[in-house]
Amino acid sequence: MTNPALDALAASGLSHTVTCHGPVRSLAEAAAARGVEPGDIVKTMVVRRGPDDYLLVLVPGDATISWPKLRAVLGVNRLSMPDAEEARAVTGFERGTITPFGTLTRLPVIADARVPGRVVSIGAGAHGVAATVDGSALVETLGATVADVTEP
Repeated sequence: MTNPALDALAASGLSHTVTCHGPVRSLAEAAAARGVEPGDIVKTMVVRRGPDDYLLVLVPGDATISWPKLRAVLGVNRLSMPDAEEARAVTGFERGTITPFGTLTRLPVIADARVPGRVVSIGAGAHGVAATVDGSALVETLGATVADVTEP
């Protein structure tokens, strides 16, 4: 199997293991299918800072973005999430498959402080496809800014 995300992941040199699984209906099902804990799944969220100004935020599966924390880290007063169509236009991936690897244009990445220091599972560009990676190596490979930007 190949797709732009898997191709970019391979080209990055980041050590990873690809897992393919069937449809899942919840975070718990996704974690079980990938052989990880729910908090070890890392969601890639597209955030809009302004017109044509987007970034990716890596969020542990058992957390959500804390908008006040993220605004403080970015030094802005307003952020929003694009709708599914806009997110696809920006990344090239549909919701549920978005990953920091293989996006149409390279986007800045903010990783929650819980991402480094453990093994995590990120989406890999298609439904039911994930990559298991070292969170610290992921952050380094992406040149991500690490900050506390989530809440339970």
